[in-house]
Amino acid sequence: MSLLKSFNRRAKTENETGLGTNTSMTGGRFFNADGTPNIHVQGMKIWARLNLYHMFLSMPKWKFIFSVILFFISINLLFAGIYLFIGIDHLNGMIAHSPLEKFGEAFFFSAQTFTTVGYGRISPIGFAASFTAALEALVGLMCFALATGLLYGRFAKPRAYIKYSKNALFVPFRNGVALMFRMVPYTKNFLVNVEVKVTLALQVLEEGINKTRFFNVPLDIAKANTLVANWTLVHMINEESPLFNLSKDDIESGKAELLVFVQGFDESFSNTVISRASYLYTDFVYGAKFAAMYNPSSQGDSTVLHLDKLDDFEPSPLPENFKL
Repeated sequence: MSLLKSFNRRAKTENETGLGTNTSMTGGRFFNADGTPNIHVQGMKIWARLNLYHMFLSMPKWKFIFSVILFFISINLLFAGIYLFIGIDHLNGMIAHSPLEKFGEAFFFSAQTFTTVGYGRISPIGFAASFTAALEALVGLMCFALATGLLYGRFAKPRAYIKYSKNALFVPFRNGVALMFRMVPYTKNFLVNVEVKVTLALQVLEEGINKTRFFNVPLDIAKANTLVANWTLVHMINEESPLFNLSKDDIESGKAELLVFVQGFDESFSNTVISRASYLYTDFVYGAKFAAMYNPSSQGDSTVLHLDKLDDFEPSPLPENFKL
């Protein structure tokens, strides 16, 4: 099916997205479902654009732990090899006999020196071994200082801690239809002064050229004083909506993508945090509504929020006269 040849001219376009508009020059969605940009950078040497500090702060937890362990093993293997090259007779207190045992003794002596533990059974003899041990102790102190800074940076890094529903729903609402998705904070660091901005990316045909147009998607409520429970974001499909008079086929052929940007102030971090999400046209569900994800407690004195029900929805047919 061809790209859209017409769209709602009354919808307000968004010209400050920072994203490309030429569809022949872009591929796939603009943002992944988790909000990360769907961009692969090429054309520059990796060491020219490599930011180790940012990389270690942003990489997944298991990768960070694996990288630290791998570095620790590698650096001690290197120094153990240096000690063996200098000579085992320059390490006083060695009791190993086989080559493998000698290497093991050198490796663990290196680990003790690197961490400045220094049990004392093995000690360097001579200038070369002593200099290597002193250099390794210095490298170890510097590396542990860097590791401590990275650990603190990862621990104290401001994050929004927001989860989004898997799907965006077209829901019967106020004698019409609305597009809805919802989000919820999943830790106890609550946000205040939360603002949500939604942009619709839609491929259209303009003057014979395929382009991606960006439209502002007005929300029924776009700001909240605080975010402590789930929040369902509602966009009414009316004459001001970029989706007005578009059919399901139009939305799919236009490869619609809903870009969600959330900003709020985190009381715990005392800092502004941001979060992003993206819904592709394949994530849209037509004729459904979200199921309730909270209820009163058994004592009736508090509200129970069920995070595992964030994605739950149930059928809700759209009005027969609605184009979708």
